[in-house]
Amino acid sequence: MDTSVIIVCAGNSTRMNGVNKILLPLGNCKVIGNTMKAFQECESVKEIIIVARKQDIPEIKEEADKLGISKLVNCIEGGNTRQQSVINGIRSISKDTKMVAIHDGARPLVKPEFIETAIKDARVFGGAALGVPVKDTIKLVEDGLIVDTPQRSKLYITQTPQVFKRHVYFEGIDFALEHDLDFTDDCQLVEALGHKVYMTLSDYTNIKITTPEDIEIAEVLLKTR
Repeated sequence: MDTSVIIVCAGNSTRMNGVNKILLPLGNCKVIGNTMKAFQECESVKEIIIVARKQDIPEIKEEADKLGISKLVNCIEGGNTRQQSVINGIRSISKDTKMVAIHDGARPLVKPEFIETAIKDARVFGGAALGVPVKDTIKLVEDGLIVDTPQRSKLYITQTPQVFKRHVYFEGIDFALEHDLDFTDDCQLVEALGHKVYMTLSDYTNIKITTPEDIEIAEVLLKTR
């Protein structure tokens, strides 16, 4: 148990008509409840820190208590950007933490076995992210015109968690702050330093709840487990 998990839930839910997606019901609990349960079950995870909007923190804590999430150690108010929210959470991790995992709170269907594999890969490579190969042909478009077609075999859809050795991630944060950079993806932090991040194969059920339709899809996927 050497991994601290930062679950980011501080989005403004503009595509969910103002309703915070992580507090919507999914199965027998809320979206965030399913997310917390996945990490609670992971042997490598020592603590969970949630970063959320101030007004959502009481309900998140209530959900954790109801589900017996003993690894939740702190709920912290988020920042103005995703990167700032993660930094707020990072400041609360234990001093003896060796690995840091960053996860979107709106990915409630992540499987514990994939989390563990990503942590294992990050121990070897310094960083690892869950992902799946793209199924469609991707086009690069400028001004409405197709300018390139990347080789599909090299393209992956990146998911979370994204896991890093503590010192590697902290170096990435320092670099971003020093150069006034703001990334929406945690891998970019360490990629900016020249570090390589391993792509750990996940599955296509690890979807992100972004629109109301995604909740319906997640309900169906949850029932197939």
